[in-house]
Amino acid sequence: MLRLATPVVLTELGWVSMGIVDTIIVGRVSPAAMGAVSVGGILFYTAAIGGAGILLGLDTLVSQSFGSDDLKDCHRSLVSSLYIVFPASLVLMVIVSALATRLGAFGVDPHVLQQVVPYIQALVWSTFPLLLFFAFRRYLQAMNLVMPVMITLITANLMNLAGNWVFVFGHLGAPAMGATGSGWATCVSRIYMAAALAGYIWYYDRRYRTGLFQTPLAPEFARIRTLLRLGLPAALQLLFEIGVFAAATVLIGRLGAATLAAHQIAINAASFSYMVPLGMGAAAAVRVGQALGRKDKEAAARSGWTATLLGASFMACAGIVYVLAPELIIRLHTPDLDVLRAGTSLLAVVAAFQLFDGVQAVITGALRGAGDTRTPMLCHLIGYWGLGLPLGYYLCFGRGWGAAGLWVGLSTGIIAIGCTLFRKWQVKTRH
Repeated sequence: MLRLATPVVLTELGWVSMGIVDTIIVGRVSPAAMGAVSVGGILFYTAAIGGAGILLGLDTLVSQSFGSDDLKDCHRSLVSSLYIVFPASLVLMVIVSALATRLGAFGVDPHVLQQVVPYIQALVWSTFPLLLFFAFRRYLQAMNLVMPVMITLITANLMNLAGNWVFVFGHLGAPAMGATGSGWATCVSRIYMAAALAGYIWYYDRRYRTGLFQTPLAPEFARIRTLLRLGLPAALQLLFEIGVFAAATVLIGRLGAATLAAHQIAINAASFSYMVPLGMGAAAAVRVGQALGRKDKEAAARSGWTATLLGASFMACAGIVYVLAPELIIRLHTPDLDVLRAGTSLLAVVAAFQLFDGVQAVITGALRGAGDTRTPMLCHLIGYWGLGLPLGYYLCFGRGWGAAGLWVGLSTGIIAIGCTLFRKWQVKTRH
């Protein structure tokens, strides 16, 4: 599990590190620019992750085919996924562009709103390469080819860092574009990510003669329907999860730039630690799927429990760090004292739900490997939108708790989701 999961975890950390680097660098410009990256980034990420979630059906199909030594079937699933990538990219670009022009209706701070629209307009051009990257990644990952994905993310982060330095501050003769420059740096990095994985897939097929380029290109509608049947609930689950934080970000945008910046730091911290169990969950999906492809149900159960133990252990440690060193984490983002005061209480709430967030992330992946994407979707819908957000809204605005109240509500939802999915996996493996 660790041999597979470690590169996957590093890949997830590399993915979220792009957003953190953008926030840290733009935080040197102004709190308003940092807030623009926060609002714009989470709006784009919410839409893009929904599109990418549709491709999560590849985890199930490719890993089970690989487990039964059917490489041709793996290739056919990849080709079928491309028939989803092209239309999904176009739809998402239209949706994100339309929403960007209507953010003012949600009461976002005017200083933030002035910079968030051009930031999103730059970022939206990365939609198609990002979805291509996700398709290539799920295909490679399900066949245990995780090192190329990890290396691609590491080098893309270096490219993004250099691009931020050039375009945000105006070095090497480029204009200083602030938050917009950060959007263009991220866009270029994502184009590189898709191209790098496409190049590796071509190289791997040429070297080992796997037969990928002999795969028929005609659409297999039955397979596309299967991918959508598995992927749409997974996409909705991700949208429910990411969307609730997007809604929280928009609501906290009413409280001012400093509070919004503190909220973004809390999201960065929670997202960074979350990437470890998320990577463990992706590894669990592959290991469970491959074991089921071999008809070894006991190995599938062991893989899920092993990943859950590893993910939960890490998140317990992360919670301790957030309790002991909140000021250090905040000062890495910004020296602003107002942000420091607001962010300390938010990180305490983040620490409280780490263990449960780790459990739900890993078990969601394990269930996906077993072909169950519906249960996590329902849990996230009820836990976040039926419990967490309404409670958080009441505590924030009804009880006057501010941003901390909204985070307490979300924390309650995460704890409920973690407990429910733990019980679901327990029942599933028992029977």
